[in-house]
Amino acid sequence: MRSDTATITDALEEAILNVIEGVGNINIIVAGKTGVGKSTLINCVFRGELAKTGSGKPVTQQIEEITKEGHPLTIIDSKGMELKDYQKISADLEFFIKKRSISGDENKHIHAAWLCIQESSNRVEDAEIELCNMLKKLSIPVIVVITQSMFGKENDFITKVKKDLNAATAFVQVRALAGEFEDDDGELYKFKEKNINALITETAGLIPEAKKRAFANALNSRHQSSMKIKIEQAGKEVLAASTLAAVAAASPIPFSDAILLVPIQVGMLAKVGVTFGMDVSTSALTTLVMSAVGSGAVTVVGRVLVTGLLKMIPGVGTVVGGVIAATTAAALTKALGARYIAVLTDFCEKNPGKDLDIALIGAELKRKMSFS
Repeated sequence: MRSDTATITDALEEAILNVIEGVGNINIIVAGKTGVGKSTLINCVFRGELAKTGSGKPVTQQIEEITKEGHPLTIIDSKGMELKDYQKISADLEFFIKKRSISGDENKHIHAAWLCIQESSNRVEDAEIELCNMLKKLSIPVIVVITQSMFGKENDFITKVKKDLNAATAFVQVRALAGEFEDDDGELYKFKEKNINALITETAGLIPEAKKRAFANALNSRHQSSMKIKIEQAGKEVLAASTLAAVAAASPIPFSDAILLVPIQVGMLAKVGVTFGMDVSTSALTTLVMSAVGSGAVTVVGRVLVTGLLKMIPGVGTVVGGVIAATTAAALTKALGARYIAVLTDFCEKNPGKDLDIALIGAELKRKMSFS
């Protein structure tokens, strides 16, 4: 007969593996002429400096897939829009998208496209119009991103862009890099980042619900809209886990068997961690769980969670008749989730754009839950 320790260990491992498999992947096309600032934009919006030089994997001569281990995001970089033979490049991209669209693996599907046009170019190329129309025909929603924007309001060029690229879903003027320049009179002008939050929000609206966790994970935490998306998605994960806990305890659970809630609560911790930007890997998520509940937790984790959580919930300081009912199970899980979101939010706000410190976050959660 297997020990309780082995049983709990298996349950923890299975919960974490299920989370990893459930994250999936999102795929975004980023197209535009050389020099429009695609790499700068990608690195600004998403975490982990995704678009470093040479990081892409060639698919064709002018199409690259940019990925990074632990990131549930693939950027499809379409190049060569300034070349005379763009018709061939466009045909290659169309074939690539169609092949992805019919794949039985939904993680291969294209979810959105950014068509980047530099504001100072003052013209819309035929290739850009053709690409926008082609993407719409293939049911890929397009956001036209006016890059390196210097103007605060719409001007004649922006009006023309909207007219010529009317197949697009949205238009956003952005500046992904703060900077300054000096005019002929020696006057110094400084520029901040601009409308990155708007681009993130517009893109989020195009991502299927099933891929929201992956999108939240990929976002750079230094942007206000990124944090809003992460917190909202994490709240959904906690609500879902609380509901599952209530179902699991529909027949009251003996206090000694409270470990039955552990797979649900561990899965929730892992999902919330992924949502906030934790690398999608077994080692990272296992480290999180062990940091939160202690190295010896596999034998007592259920009881530790319960005894720690019971102290935190008004009116649930004791367990009537030695059992945990559905309402109590849901309240315990919700309390754990709420405090974890608070810990992650606090870390991100104090360390904007930085990688999550798993050990530090786990220790802080453990402290907040009064685990001994």
